[in-house]
Amino acid sequence: MSASSPVLRLRGLTKRFGALVANDSISLDLDRGEVLALLGENGAGKSTLVSILFGHYVADEGSIEVDGRPLPPGQPKAALAAGIGMVHQHFTLADNLSVLDNVMLGTESLWQPFSRRGEWRARLQDAAQRFGLHVDPDARIAELSVGERQRVEILKALVRGARILILDEPTAVLTPQESESLFATLAQMVAGGLSIIFISHKLDEVLRVSDRVAVLRAGKLIAVLPAAGASKSDLAEAMVGRSVAPAVKTRREAGAVVCELPGTTLAIRAGEVFAVAGVAGNGQQALADALCGELAPPGGALRLDGRALPASPRRFVAAGVARIPEDRHAVGVVGDLPIWENAVLERYASAGFARAGVVRRGAARAFAQQVVERFDVRGGGLETTTRSLSGGNMQKLILGRALLGSGSTPRLVVANQPTWGLDIGAVAYVHQQLLDACAAGAALLLISEDLDEIFALADRIAVLHHGVLGAPRPAADWTLAEIGLAMSGAQTEARHAA
Repeated sequence: MSASSPVLRLRGLTKRFGALVANDSISLDLDRGEVLALLGENGAGKSTLVSILFGHYVADEGSIEVDGRPLPPGQPKAALAAGIGMVHQHFTLADNLSVLDNVMLGTESLWQPFSRRGEWRARLQDAAQRFGLHVDPDARIAELSVGERQRVEILKALVRGARILILDEPTAVLTPQESESLFATLAQMVAGGLSIIFISHKLDEVLRVSDRVAVLRAGKLIAVLPAAGASKSDLAEAMVGRSVAPAVKTRREAGAVVCELPGTTLAIRAGEVFAVAGVAGNGQQALADALCGELAPPGGALRLDGRALPASPRRFVAAGVARIPEDRHAVGVVGDLPIWENAVLERYASAGFARAGVVRRGAARAFAQQVVERFDVRGGGLETTTRSLSGGNMQKLILGRALLGSGSTPRLVVANQPTWGLDIGAVAYVHQQLLDACAAGAALLLISEDLDEIFALADRIAVLHHGVLGAPRPAADWTLAEIGLAMSGAQTEARHAA
C-alpha cells in the first residue's frame, strides 16, 4: 500500500431521500494499490455511496477528490474521465456484439469520420496481456462463459483508463475455479497500482482479498479496520450490531418421496433439502417454473405425492406447493400494492381470503399481520407500499407468505436463489426458516449459485449444466473442487472423452 496521499478521498458525504438519511456524513480514503472492502446490511447505504461516487446521485453535503482534484458531482462522464470504473453484479454487455465492440461502445461519436478500431484492439490486447485477462476480441459475448464475460467487464473499465475499480459482488455467478482466477487477477492489478473497492456479502472473500474493511450500518460509517486482524464474527457483528448465529441444521431421516419430475434425476423426499447447483443460465429458471406449475415439463407432468399435476400455478398452490422466486421485485411481489395485499396474493381464493370475488379484508389483514410478526417484516405498517421495503424485509414477506399461506406446513417448497443479495443477518434468518420447514416435514428444492449456501443446507446435491440435471449425491460426498468442475461441465466432457 502506498504511503502517498490517497487516490480517492470522500469527505462528509450525506444523502437524504425525504426523511431517510441513506448516507450520514461518510468520510473514507482509498490509497493507491489498496483493496478496500465495503460491507453492510441491505439498506445500509452501500449502493447509495457508490452511486454518488460514480455520478448517478448528487450528495446533499460533502465532497469527493480524486488524486487531490475535486470530482464534479452528478456527472458519470466526469467519474469515468477521472479514472473510476465499475463492474456491476449483473453484467452490462451487449450479447450480440463482439468483445471489441463492447469495449468500444459509447467511446466514439456518430459524427466521427472513421473508427479507431485498430487502436482500441491494441489497447484491449495490451491490457489483457498485462493483467492475465485473456479473451478473444472477436468473440461474440453470447458465446462466452460467465467468467469470460466478467473478464470483458473488467477489461472494458481498464482499457478506458480506470485507476479506481468498483467491484459489486464479483463472484456471485462464478464457479470456485473462476473465483480463484479472479483473485489472482486482482492481485496483479493491485500490484500494478490499481485501487479497488470490493463489495461482497461473502466474508471469507472479503478477509482474503482486502487490505481494509469499511462497515456501514443504517447509513453511518461504523468501523474501518484492517482485514489482517479481523474475523468473520467481528465483521458480522459490526454489520448488524449484534452477534449473528448461523442456522442450525438438525439430523433427521428423510421420509417418502414427495416430488418427482419424470425424465430427470429429481426426486425429493419429505424433510429433505435437495439442492441444485449451477452457473446462472443453465436452466435453473425453467426447472423452477416446472416445479411451480408455470411450465409443462417435456418428460411428463410433475408428480406430487404420487399424483400427476397438470401445469397450472393455481393447482400447484392448492396442492401445497410454496414458491420463493428468484426475482423478488419483478415476480415475488407487486410493488405498488400494500404489504397486506401481497401477503395473500397467491392464496386469496384457496385460503378463504375472498368470497364471491370480494376480498375479505379483515381475514386478509389478520393473516398479513401474522406474517409480519412471525417473520419480523420491518419497514412500515400493513398499508406500506411493498416496493419501499428493503430486500431483506421483502424476502421475509415472501417467505412468510410461502410457509404460512396454506395454514399448515407446505408439501414442497421451491426456493430459487432465496438469499440473493441479502446480508449475513437476513441470510441466517432465511436459512433457519427453511430448515425449520423441512424439520416439520416439507420437501425443499433449493436452487442456488452460492456454494456456501448449498453446503450449509443441502442433504443431497445435483448439478445443472446446459439444461441437464446430473445424478444427485449426498452433500458429504462432494468437494468444492468437484462441484466447481461439474458446474463448468468439465466432468461431463471428461466422461464423453473417455
